[in-house]
Amino acid sequence: MTDQQAQPQDVPVFNIEKIYVKDLSVEVPNAPAIFLERDQPQMEMQINAQSDKIEDGIYQCVLSITITAKIKDKIAFLVELQQAGIFRIQHIPAEAMEPALAVGCPNIIFPYAREAISDAVLKAGFPPLLLQPVNFEVLYMQQQQQQAQAAGQPN
Repeated sequence: MTDQQAQPQDVPVFNIEKIYVKDLSVEVPNAPAIFLERDQPQMEMQINAQSDKIEDGIYQCVLSITITAKIKDKIAFLVELQQAGIFRIQHIPAEAMEPALAVGCPNIIFPYAREAISDAVLKAGFPPLLLQPVNFEVLYMQQQQQQAQAAGQPN
């Protein structure tokens, strides 16, 4: 009986506590003239994920996305979003914690960010913008390789 009571406390926990927009900015610096342009805008996306421990077993992950759309040399719109999530992560092995924060949490947050950006672009007067899925596992592996290379190179 004692073993059964102790066992549930050691069960791995990965729960979403809250998903929210931490910061959202939309700029249309060349309005109204930009709406008369007929060319398709060229999109540039920058994405970054950062996680912080809030308290024991509670973590915040913030996905920062910047979308810059240009028509010729003029900015059509600029969207900056920080989509965040609070996660309860407990009883997972130490070696799994970093991938959980760098891959698992951003994978959960990204669809919400995608929707917020599409809505913001639509409300700014442009057609909805559907961001392509992001493979956070590949981004994490690339970051690990870059860190390993940097650590192996003399200063």
